[in-house]
Amino acid sequence: MKLRIIGAAVLVAALGVVAATASASSGRHEANKLTVWLQVDAQSGWPTIVAAATQQFQQQNPGWTVDVQYQNWTDHLQKFDATIAGNTVPDVIEMGNTEMTKYMAAGAFSDLTSAKGQFANSGNWLAGLAKSGMYGGKVFGVPYYAGSRVITYRTDLFAKAGIKSAPTSLAEFTSDLVKVGKLNSKVKGFSPLYVGGEDWYTALSFVYDFGGSIATTHGGKWVGTLDSPRSIAGLTAFKSFFDATQSKSTATLDGTNPYPYTVFSQGLTAANYGPAWYSCCTGAKYKAVTAQFVMPSHTKGKPMPGFLGGSDLAVPAQSNAKSQATQWIADFTSTANEQALEQKGNIPNATNLLGNSVNERAAAQSWFVPQAKHWVDVENGNILKTMLSQILTGHLTVKQAATVASQNIAQTLNES
Repeated sequence: MKLRIIGAAVLVAALGVVAATASASSGRHEANKLTVWLQVDAQSGWPTIVAAATQQFQQQNPGWTVDVQYQNWTDHLQKFDATIAGNTVPDVIEMGNTEMTKYMAAGAFSDLTSAKGQFANSGNWLAGLAKSGMYGGKVFGVPYYAGSRVITYRTDLFAKAGIKSAPTSLAEFTSDLVKVGKLNSKVKGFSPLYVGGEDWYTALSFVYDFGGSIATTHGGKWVGTLDSPRSIAGLTAFKSFFDATQSKSTATLDGTNPYPYTVFSQGLTAANYGPAWYSCCTGAKYKAVTAQFVMPSHTKGKPMPGFLGGSDLAVPAQSNAKSQATQWIADFTSTANEQALEQKGNIPNATNLLGNSVNERAAAQSWFVPQAKHWVDVENGNILKTMLSQILTGHLTVKQAATVASQNIAQTLNES
């Protein structure tokens, strides 16, 4: 807890320089050069889209060059904090939608409200992404792309178990996975489903499926709600599902080491629950037998609400090339580029661009984290991961772990 608080204090100190320096020239911006920070997903998944946007921008802005620097999700915030403190910020930065609020509240991003009309399909932006880029009624982030969560599975293993169609309820899906598990019980290390017990995106989908939530506001204060009856019901259902379909050895793994699709490509699981793009990485050996369906709800015939993840693009307040940065974002999020992102398995940033893919159908029922200034501290503090580990390892009951988590969430979100 002390480490988390110290880290937060350092971040606040770094952000504190924004107000004093946002309007001043840093003197370090290279003339006619736009620096763009994107995550490595773009580098490996859609470099041609990045190149197309850059080419269009340079045609519109003769003499300008674009330096695209690819970042990693694990440390990009720490690096950004350092650029804020050193007044050497990039001109455009990709942010996870759950990371936006704290920086918007601190004044780290430029107000793009007056430029909203420059961005294609801005009148139809996905509500979840649009909301994550707004603070105080103003626009600070432009929706980039979204991703829902679906089941990626091996059709051959399901067929061998006599399963001919996608399940229509959580109970049916659980039963299907148990059948698959029994048929592969002699395969060392095999798990019918592999996600990772601490993957809170999965667990909280169960919470929202049962009508629960993470937190709400009351009297101007945040109140944790994971210990509410409906949230408890969802967490209990998650524990039962985990116990029936996953190896207990994964109870303290969060789905990043190893990644679910890596386990899939090794032939050690029949299914993953995660972003739809997982299908790209399940291995050449299983490509022909890889398919997807929407995660079913405990209510038959309905989809389970999934986390609508995604990214926004923002212009740091200290940038000396705000108008050019805005232009590059507009080029990058054009209709053509958003449609190209859709072809890569992502959800485009506007409702009028949605198709009928499994990924996009899954997005019809979704949930998002509380729009709180300190939500990023909840994530960085591993409050949710700790709760799930306690539940799945039996160190605490569902109610005990959820109560502690709710209290910690409320305390964190209410920090000044």
